[in-house]
Amino acid sequence: MAESLTWLTIGDVASRSGVPHTSLRFYEDKGLIVSERTAGNQRRYARSVLRRLAFIRSAQRVGLTLEDVRDALATLPDNRTPTKADWARLSKAWDKELEIRIDALHRLRERLASCIGCGCLSLKVCGLYNENDEQAQYGPGAHKLKPAAEGGRD
Repeated sequence: MAESLTWLTIGDVASRSGVPHTSLRFYEDKGLIVSERTAGNQRRYARSVLRRLAFIRSAQRVGLTLEDVRDALATLPDNRTPTKADWARLSKAWDKELEIRIDALHRLRERLASCIGCGCLSLKVCGLYNENDEQAQYGPGAHKLKPAAEGGRD
């Protein structure tokens, strides 16, 4: 391993990045970040992992999945840290998806006021989940909010 000043412990990385130890291990398991191991099997991270973590967290804040992030990071040669130019290129590729999400959120906000607090999803007029009471045929309950394995409807 290189000189000790170039490496950070998991505690150092957690403290400096604000990312919990558990998330660091999870990100490593998912191949988003890498560490070296000491002779005592302790993780050591290059300082550049801090920038990589900032990239991951920024992408998550705009609604991207870890799979999206992993795919983007995989386009970088030799597992290197993203640069400002990389971020610009990758974020441009995400523009369309983000615009779709923003549009969906705007539509949700416009319709939400008529539905706050009801929770029944059986109203004849529901601009969110149950236009024309189409869910009534499935019986009581919030069918669109149940996972598909439990009988949820798309």
